[in-house]
Amino acid sequence: MTSRPPHLELADAEGDAAPAVVVLDGGMSNALEERGNEVSGALWTARLLRDAPGEIAAVHRAYYAAGARVATTASYQASVAGFEACGLLRAEAERLITRSVGIARTVRDGLAADGVRRWVAASVGPYGAVLADGSEYRGRYGLSPRALRDFHRPRLELLAAAEPDLLAVETIPDADEAEVLAGLLDEVGLPAWFSFSAKGLHTRAGQPLADAFAIAASPTSVFAVGVNCCAPADVQDAVGLAVEVTGRPAVAYPNSGEEWQAAHRSWTGGSAYDVALVPEWLRAGAVYVGGCCRVGPDTIATLTDNVSRTRPLRRG
Repeated sequence: MTSRPPHLELADAEGDAAPAVVVLDGGMSNALEERGNEVSGALWTARLLRDAPGEIAAVHRAYYAAGARVATTASYQASVAGFEACGLLRAEAERLITRSVGIARTVRDGLAADGVRRWVAASVGPYGAVLADGSEYRGRYGLSPRALRDFHRPRLELLAAAEPDLLAVETIPDADEAEVLAGLLDEVGLPAWFSFSAKGLHTRAGQPLADAFAIAASPTSVFAVGVNCCAPADVQDAVGLAVEVTGRPAVAYPNSGEEWQAAHRSWTGGSAYDVALVPEWLRAGAVYVGGCCRVGPDTIATLTDNVSRTRPLRRG
Protein backbone atom coordinates (compact mmCIF):
# COMPACT_ATOMS: atom_id res chain seq x y z
CA MET A 1 0.00 0.00 0.00
CA THR A 2 1.04 3.59 -0.51
CA SER A 3 1.27 6.05 2.35
CA ARG A 4 1.44 9.11 0.09
CA PRO A 5 -1.10 10.38 -2.42
CA PRO A 6 -0.27 9.36 -6.00
CA HIS A 7 0.09 12.94 -7.25
CA LEU A 8 2.84 13.64 -4.72
CA GLU A 9 4.57 10.33 -5.29
CA LEU A 10 4.66 10.94 -9.04
CA ALA A 11 5.85 14.52 -8.58
CA ASP A 12 8.73 13.30 -6.42
CA ALA A 13 9.65 10.67 -9.00
CA GLU A 14 9.66 13.30 -11.73
CA GLY A 15 11.57 15.84 -9.61
CA ASP A 16 8.77 18.38 -10.06
CA ALA A 17 7.50 20.75 -7.39
CA ALA A 18 4.09 20.97 -9.05
CA PRO A 19 1.58 18.18 -8.42
CA ALA A 20 1.63 15.52 -11.11
CA VAL A 21 -1.59 14.87 -12.98
CA VAL A 22 -2.91 11.37 -12.31
CA VAL A 23 -5.09 9.83 -15.01
CA LEU A 24 -7.90 7.67 -13.66
CA ASP A 25 -9.77 4.93 -15.49
CA GLY A 26 -13.27 5.14 -16.97
CA GLY A 27 -16.54 3.34 -16.40
CA MET A 28 -16.49 -0.32 -15.42
CA SER A 29 -20.04 -1.17 -16.53
CA ASN A 30 -19.81 0.19 -20.07
CA ALA A 31 -16.44 -1.49 -20.61
CA LEU A 32 -17.88 -4.81 -19.46
CA GLU A 33 -20.91 -4.36 -21.71
CA GLU A 34 -18.68 -3.68 -24.68
CA ARG A 35 -17.09 -7.04 -24.01
CA GLY A 36 -20.51 -8.70 -24.22
CA ASN A 37 -21.32 -8.96 -20.51
CA GLU A 38 -24.79 -8.44 -19.05
CA VAL A 39 -24.77 -5.97 -16.15
CA SER A 40 -28.39 -4.86 -15.92
CA GLY A 41 -29.32 -6.88 -12.81
CA ALA A 42 -29.55 -5.71 -9.22
CA LEU A 43 -25.89 -6.56 -8.53
CA TRP A 44 -24.75 -4.65 -11.64
CA THR A 45 -20.99 -5.15 -12.18
CA ALA A 46 -20.63 -6.84 -8.78
CA ARG A 47 -22.25 -9.97 -10.24
CA LEU A 48 -19.14 -10.59 -12.30
CA LEU A 49 -17.01 -10.78 -9.17
CA ARG A 50 -18.72 -14.15 -8.73
CA ASP A 51 -19.50 -15.20 -12.29
CA ALA A 52 -16.69 -13.83 -14.47
CA PRO A 53 -13.79 -12.26 -12.54
CA GLY A 54 -11.60 -12.62 -15.62
CA GLU A 55 -13.79 -10.08 -17.41
CA ILE A 56 -13.21 -7.54 -14.66
CA ALA A 57 -9.48 -8.19 -14.90
CA ALA A 58 -9.62 -7.62 -18.65
CA VAL A 59 -11.25 -4.22 -18.14
CA HIS A 60 -8.61 -3.17 -15.61
CA ARG A 61 -5.96 -4.27 -18.08
CA ALA A 62 -7.57 -2.26 -20.89
CA TYR A 63 -7.66 0.93 -18.84
CA TYR A 64 -4.07 0.54 -17.72
CA ALA A 65 -3.10 -0.01 -21.35
CA ALA A 66 -4.94 3.20 -22.24
CA GLY A 67 -2.69 5.14 -19.85
CA ALA A 68 -4.71 5.16 -16.63
CA ARG A 69 -2.54 5.10 -13.54
CA VAL A 70 -5.38 4.02 -11.23
CA ALA A 71 -7.68 1.01 -11.49
CA THR A 72 -10.93 1.46 -9.58
CA THR A 73 -12.25 -1.81 -8.23
CA ALA A 74 -15.61 -3.38 -9.13
CA SER A 75 -16.90 -2.89 -5.58
CA TYR A 76 -19.04 0.22 -6.19
CA GLN A 77 -22.32 -1.69 -5.89
CA ALA A 78 -20.98 -4.63 -3.89
CA SER A 79 -22.27 -5.14 -0.37
CA VAL A 80 -22.81 -8.04 1.98
CA ALA A 81 -26.54 -7.29 2.15
CA GLY A 82 -26.82 -7.09 -1.63
CA PHE A 83 -25.11 -10.43 -2.16
CA GLU A 84 -27.13 -12.06 0.60
CA ALA A 85 -30.34 -10.83 -1.03
CA CYS A 86 -29.28 -12.75 -4.12
CA GLY A 87 -28.86 -15.96 -2.14
CA LEU A 88 -25.18 -15.93 -1.15
CA LEU A 89 -23.98 -16.80 2.31
CA ARG A 90 -22.31 -14.03 4.31
CA ALA A 91 -18.84 -15.58 4.08
CA GLU A 92 -19.08 -15.79 0.30
CA ALA A 93 -20.34 -12.21 0.10
CA GLU A 94 -17.38 -10.98 2.13
CA ARG A 95 -14.98 -12.98 -0.03
CA LEU A 96 -16.34 -11.40 -3.20
CA ILE A 97 -15.93 -7.89 -1.84
CA THR A 98 -12.28 -8.52 -1.01
CA ARG A 99 -11.86 -10.28 -4.37
CA SER A 100 -12.59 -6.98 -6.11
CA VAL A 101 -9.33 -5.59 -4.75
CA GLY A 102 -7.41 -8.79 -5.40
CA ILE A 103 -8.36 -8.81 -9.08
CA ALA A 104 -7.13 -5.25 -9.61
CA ARG A 105 -3.93 -5.84 -7.63
CA THR A 106 -3.10 -8.96 -9.64
CA VAL A 107 -3.50 -7.05 -12.90
CA ARG A 108 -1.44 -4.13 -11.61
CA ASP A 109 1.32 -6.37 -10.29
CA GLY A 110 1.43 -8.27 -13.56
CA LEU A 111 2.43 -5.06 -15.34
CA ALA A 112 5.15 -4.06 -12.89
CA ALA A 113 7.98 -5.04 -15.21
CA ASP A 114 7.46 -1.96 -17.39
CA GLY A 115 8.44 0.31 -14.50
CA VAL A 116 5.29 2.45 -14.64
CA ARG A 117 3.85 3.31 -11.22
CA ARG A 118 0.21 2.30 -10.94
CA TRP A 119 -2.34 2.21 -8.11
CA VAL A 120 -5.48 0.33 -7.07
CA ALA A 121 -8.36 2.33 -5.64
CA ALA A 122 -11.11 0.44 -3.81
CA SER A 123 -14.45 1.88 -4.88
CA VAL A 124 -16.74 2.89 -2.01
CA GLY A 125 -20.10 3.73 -3.54
CA PRO A 126 -23.08 5.27 -1.75
CA TYR A 127 -25.83 3.35 -0.04
CA GLY A 128 -28.10 4.35 -2.91
CA ALA A 129 -26.06 2.28 -5.37
CA VAL A 130 -27.02 -0.92 -3.59
CA LEU A 131 -30.71 -0.05 -3.98
CA ALA A 132 -30.22 -0.20 -7.77
CA ASP A 133 -33.01 2.33 -8.31
CA GLY A 134 -31.06 5.48 -9.15
CA SER A 135 -30.88 6.65 -5.53
CA GLU A 136 -27.23 7.59 -5.96
CA TYR A 137 -28.57 10.49 -8.04
CA ARG A 138 -31.08 11.56 -5.37
CA GLY A 139 -29.75 10.84 -1.86
CA ARG A 140 -31.96 11.38 1.19
CA TYR A 141 -32.64 7.69 1.71
CA GLY A 142 -34.58 8.15 4.94
CA LEU A 143 -31.94 6.29 6.98
CA SER A 144 -30.49 7.47 10.26
CA PRO A 145 -26.77 8.25 10.49
CA ARG A 146 -26.37 5.12 12.60
CA ALA A 147 -28.00 2.96 9.92
CA LEU A 148 -25.72 4.44 7.26
CA ARG A 149 -22.71 3.85 9.47
CA ASP A 150 -23.76 0.24 10.03
CA PHE A 151 -23.98 -0.21 6.28
CA HIS A 152 -20.68 1.43 5.32
CA ARG A 153 -18.33 0.35 8.10
CA PRO A 154 -18.19 -3.42 7.42
CA ARG A 155 -17.60 -2.88 3.70
CA LEU A 156 -14.87 -0.32 4.35
CA GLU A 157 -13.17 -2.74 6.73
CA LEU A 158 -13.35 -5.58 4.19
CA LEU A 159 -11.94 -3.42 1.41
CA ALA A 160 -9.16 -2.04 3.61
CA ALA A 161 -8.19 -5.56 4.73
CA ALA A 162 -7.64 -6.50 1.08
CA GLU A 163 -4.89 -3.82 0.94
CA PRO A 164 -5.74 -1.46 -1.88
CA ASP A 165 -3.47 1.54 -2.28
CA LEU A 166 -6.27 3.96 -1.57
CA LEU A 167 -10.04 4.37 -1.33
CA ALA A 168 -12.25 6.03 -3.93
CA VAL A 169 -15.28 7.31 -2.05
CA GLU A 170 -17.40 8.17 -5.05
CA THR A 171 -20.77 9.25 -6.42
CA ILE A 172 -21.95 10.41 -2.99
CA PRO A 173 -25.20 12.32 -3.52
CA ASP A 174 -25.85 13.63 -0.05
CA ALA A 175 -23.94 15.70 2.49
CA ASP A 176 -25.55 13.71 5.31
CA GLU A 177 -24.10 10.46 3.97
CA ALA A 178 -20.80 12.25 3.41
CA GLU A 179 -20.68 13.16 7.10
CA VAL A 180 -21.08 9.50 8.08
CA LEU A 181 -18.38 8.40 5.66
CA ALA A 182 -16.02 11.17 6.76
CA GLY A 183 -16.29 9.92 10.31
CA LEU A 184 -15.32 6.43 9.21
CA LEU A 185 -12.40 7.26 6.95
CA ASP A 186 -9.91 8.24 9.62
CA GLU A 187 -10.82 5.08 11.51
CA VAL A 188 -9.87 3.05 8.43
CA GLY A 189 -6.72 5.09 7.86
CA LEU A 190 -6.17 4.59 4.13
CA PRO A 191 -5.54 7.55 1.83
CA ALA A 192 -8.75 8.46 0.02
CA TRP A 193 -10.29 10.75 -2.51
CA PHE A 194 -13.88 11.84 -1.95
CA SER A 195 -16.20 12.80 -4.79
CA PHE A 196 -19.86 13.73 -5.13
CA SER A 197 -22.47 13.16 -7.81
CA ALA A 198 -23.38 16.81 -8.24
CA LYS A 199 -25.63 18.96 -10.38
CA GLY A 200 -24.35 22.48 -10.83
CA LEU A 201 -23.01 23.66 -7.48
CA HIS A 202 -25.28 21.45 -5.40
CA THR A 203 -25.22 17.84 -4.35
CA ARG A 204 -27.81 15.63 -6.00
CA ALA A 205 -29.78 15.90 -2.76
CA GLY A 206 -29.86 19.67 -3.21
CA GLN A 207 -27.36 20.80 -0.54
CA PRO A 208 -24.72 23.46 -1.30
CA LEU A 209 -21.71 21.71 -2.76
CA ALA A 210 -19.40 23.99 -0.78
CA ASP A 211 -20.78 22.56 2.46
CA ALA A 212 -20.41 19.01 1.16
CA PHE A 213 -16.81 19.61 0.11
CA ALA A 214 -15.96 20.94 3.58
CA ILE A 215 -17.37 17.79 5.16
CA ALA A 216 -15.50 15.54 2.74
CA ALA A 217 -12.18 17.25 3.45
CA SER A 218 -12.47 16.91 7.23
CA PRO A 219 -10.69 13.53 7.53
CA THR A 220 -6.91 13.83 7.43
CA SER A 221 -6.80 10.77 5.17
CA VAL A 222 -8.61 12.57 2.30
CA PHE A 223 -6.08 13.96 -0.17
CA ALA A 224 -8.46 15.13 -2.94
CA VAL A 225 -12.08 16.22 -3.14
CA GLY A 226 -14.30 16.73 -6.16
CA VAL A 227 -17.03 15.34 -8.39
CA ASN A 228 -17.75 12.29 -10.50
CA CYS A 229 -20.64 10.89 -12.54
CA CYS A 230 -21.86 14.42 -13.19
CA ALA A 231 -22.27 16.20 -16.52
CA PRO A 232 -18.93 17.25 -18.05
CA ALA A 233 -20.17 20.85 -18.23
CA ASP A 234 -20.49 20.95 -14.42
CA VAL A 235 -16.90 19.95 -13.72
CA GLN A 236 -14.95 23.18 -14.06
CA ASP A 237 -16.94 25.28 -11.59
CA ALA A 238 -17.17 22.38 -9.13
CA VAL A 239 -13.41 21.81 -9.27
CA GLY A 240 -12.68 25.48 -8.64
CA LEU A 241 -15.04 25.47 -5.68
CA ALA A 242 -13.55 22.26 -4.26
CA VAL A 243 -10.04 23.73 -4.30
CA GLU A 244 -11.24 27.03 -2.83
CA VAL A 245 -13.12 25.34 0.02
CA THR A 246 -10.66 22.56 0.88
CA GLY A 247 -7.24 23.85 -0.18
CA ARG A 248 -6.59 20.39 -1.61
CA PRO A 249 -6.25 19.10 -5.15
CA ALA A 250 -9.47 18.19 -6.89
CA VAL A 251 -10.64 14.95 -8.45
CA ALA A 252 -12.87 15.06 -11.54
CA TYR A 253 -14.26 12.18 -13.55
CA PRO A 254 -17.66 12.94 -15.05
CA ASN A 255 -19.84 10.57 -16.98
CA SER A 256 -20.50 10.98 -20.69
CA GLY A 257 -23.24 13.53 -20.10
CA GLU A 258 -26.01 11.06 -20.83
CA GLU A 259 -28.86 10.70 -18.32
CA TRP A 260 -29.55 7.53 -16.33
CA GLN A 261 -33.16 6.37 -16.51
CA ALA A 262 -33.57 4.19 -13.42
CA ALA A 263 -36.99 2.83 -14.40
CA HIS A 264 -35.61 1.41 -17.66
CA ARG A 265 -32.06 0.86 -16.37
CA SER A 266 -30.61 2.59 -19.41
CA TRP A 267 -28.85 5.77 -20.48
CA THR A 268 -30.46 8.32 -22.78
CA GLY A 269 -29.14 11.28 -24.75
CA GLY A 270 -25.79 11.82 -26.42
CA SER A 271 -22.26 12.02 -25.12
CA ALA A 272 -20.87 15.41 -24.12
CA TYR A 273 -17.52 14.17 -22.77
CA ASP A 274 -14.84 16.14 -24.60
CA VAL A 275 -11.19 15.85 -23.62
CA ALA A 276 -10.75 19.41 -24.89
CA LEU A 277 -12.42 20.47 -21.61
CA VAL A 278 -9.75 18.81 -19.50
CA PRO A 279 -7.10 21.58 -19.63
CA GLU A 280 -9.62 23.93 -18.02
CA TRP A 281 -10.28 21.36 -15.30
CA LEU A 282 -6.56 21.17 -14.63
CA ARG A 283 -6.20 24.95 -14.56
CA ALA A 284 -9.03 25.10 -12.03
CA GLY A 285 -7.15 22.73 -9.74
CA ALA A 286 -7.97 19.18 -10.81
CA VAL A 287 -5.08 16.78 -10.37
CA TYR A 288 -6.98 13.49 -10.67
CA VAL A 289 -8.93 13.25 -13.95
CA GLY A 290 -10.71 10.43 -15.72
CA GLY A 291 -14.18 9.27 -16.67
CA CYS A 292 -17.17 7.57 -15.13
CA CYS A 293 -20.20 5.88 -16.72
CA ARG A 294 -20.13 5.59 -20.51
CA VAL A 295 -16.51 6.73 -20.77
CA GLY A 296 -14.36 3.89 -22.10
CA PRO A 297 -10.71 2.96 -22.71
CA ASP A 298 -10.47 4.76 -26.05
CA THR A 299 -11.47 8.04 -24.43
CA ILE A 300 -9.06 7.49 -21.56
CA ALA A 301 -6.27 6.94 -24.09
CA THR A 302 -7.10 10.29 -25.73
CA LEU A 303 -7.30 11.91 -22.29
CA THR A 304 -3.87 10.55 -21.38
CA ASP A 305 -2.37 12.10 -24.50
CA ASN A 306 -4.09 15.42 -23.77
CA VAL A 307 -2.95 15.50 -20.14
CA SER A 308 0.67 14.88 -21.14
CA ARG A 309 0.64 18.31 -22.77
CA THR A 310 -1.07 20.24 -19.95
CA ARG A 311 -0.04 20.95 -16.38
CA PRO A 312 -2.26 22.04 -13.49
CA LEU A 313 -1.87 25.62 -12.30
CA ARG A 314 -2.37 25.04 -8.61
CA ARG A 315 0.05 23.38 -6.26
CA GLY A 316 -0.99 20.98 -3.49
